[in-house]
This record gives sequence, C-alpha cells and structure tokens, in this order.
Amino acid sequence: MYSIEISNLTKVYNKKKNEVRAINDLTLNISQGIIYGLLGPNGAGKTTLIKILLGIVHPTLGNAKVLGVDINDYSVRRKIGYLPENHKFPQFLTAEGVMKYFAELSGVEITNLDKEIDRLLDLVNMSKWKKTKIKKFSKGMMQRLGLAQALISNPDLIFLDEPTDGVDPIGRKEIRDLLVKLKNDGKTIFLNSHLLSEVELVSDRIAILNKGSLIKEGTVEEITASKQFYIIHLENELPNNIVQNNLKDFTIKKSDNDTNTYECHISDTVELNRLIDILRANNVVIRAVTPQKNTLEDMFISLINKSEQN
Repeated sequence: MYSIEISNLTKVYNKKKNEVRAINDLTLNISQGIIYGLLGPNGAGKTTLIKILLGIVHPTLGNAKVLGVDINDYSVRRKIGYLPENHKFPQFLTAEGVMKYFAELSGVEITNLDKEIDRLLDLVNMSKWKKTKIKKFSKGMMQRLGLAQALISNPDLIFLDEPTDGVDPIGRKEIRDLLVKLKNDGKTIFLNSHLLSEVELVSDRIAILNKGSLIKEGTVEEITASKQFYIIHLENELPNNIVQNNLKDFTIKKSDNDTNTYECHISDTVELNRLIDILRANNVVIRAVTPQKNTLEDMFISLINKSEQN
C-alpha cells in the first residue's frame, strides 16, 4: 500500500505574465511505513509539493492521493501530522498550552489528553519546560515542541520540513532515533531537509528534485553507490611491468593516500573478474576489492550540476 500517490502533477505560477513551473509532471509513489527523504536546492519545488499534498496549494494539472484518499478530501487531514519550516506559535502560550491549542485545532478527541501531552513532551525531551512560556524557548526547543505537536493526533503520515534545523548534535541524534521509532510503529514520514547527512542516516528512500522535476529516486545505497569505480587494495605495490604489459586495457591509477591501493574504472562485473584473474595470474596478492561509495552530498551535487547542464 502507498501512503502517497502522485500522478503527472504540475503546478504553474503566473507572476507578472512570467510562467514559473514549480512542479513539472511529477509522478511518484511512496510506500507505507518508511522514512522518505525529499531533497533539492532552493527553488526546486519541495515546499510547493508538500503544500499541494496538504491541500494548502492546488495543482494546475495531475492528481495525488494521501493514505488512499484524494487530496481534495479534507477528512484525511485528521490522519496527517505536519511540522512546517520556521513555524510560529503564540508567544504567550506554554508548551502545554501549545499542545492543547493544536489538539483542538486538529479536532483530536483523546479521553486522557493531559496524559497524552505529557507522553509526547517526554518523547521529545521537553517535559521540564511544560509550564514555560515559549517566548523563552531556543530554536532547538521550538523544533522539539513542533515535532510533538505534529504527533498530537497520532497521525499515520507525518510531513516534517527541516525538523532538525537549529538543533544541536545530541538533539539531532535523539530526533533521528524518534523518527526510526515512529517508522517501526508503522508511521510514514515524509522528510524535507537541507542536512543531507541527516537524511542519509535515516531515510529508506530518497527523491531529488530540481526545477520542479524529479531527477533521481531510489534507496540511499542505489543513489550513492558508483557502479563504475572500484578500489583495489593489494598486499604490495603493483610492479610497473605488470601495469604496462598486462593491464594496458584497464583504466587504473594509484591512490594518492596509499601506494598499495588503486582506483579502477570498470565497465561491468565481467571486466572486474578479468582484472582480478590477471592480477592473480601474476602472483599479485589482493587484500580487498570494494565499490567506491560516494556520500549523498557528493551525488546530490553531481546530479544537480548535471541536470543544470541539460
């Protein structure tokens, strides 16, 4: 089952007779019970997409469903939690007051609401500030409280826009652990963040948008793994005569960090095995052969630059 189904979605803004395509013919399906990361540079259409899925902005073309219900059916909002970027709460309220305020706005009917508020504040480590007015809160504390209010209706689908913005490293780790717990409880989390390292650590799948178009989608491993480059770790440095006489058909160079390590450009597994056979036939001791793995940030920058050139 899909928590989010997007089909040929397009959003066009007309600004002073200039047409801006914030979302361009986007089709995407997001499975239930996963953490899904949405990435893209500023102006990529990420926030517009979230607003469309929440019914805040109407699409120009195409359609979408959340939790199996058309986005035009507002009844589904009861099953959705949302933490917007740069959210604001009434300054005169306490943390407890914010939770009660949003519970009422969400139409939440909880018999033991006070107990549920205590549980959620404890979940985000905000219990001791329950009676404190939020005008005294730091940015990190506001993010924690915002996450708690997004959970007040016990939603099945949770949209989080920059949830760790302004949170210290320990707090970010706690939030990551909480997101994993929520996923294990069957929740679907749609995560938008500029902190690529955070997304890489928790996301099951990732979509990269640029100029409203989808340029890459898949698991973190699929996006970050390079199928063309391998690192060959040898017992000793490779003799020049073997490189010149036996490996002239391969693109192979010595690593800058280790004289016994080599970087190889390989077209496929057949060619990789041929390389290994040649090394073994020449009594070269191989310690390890590993695919070269890029960070999500490396691949993100590469994919965005490539899409800009097209």
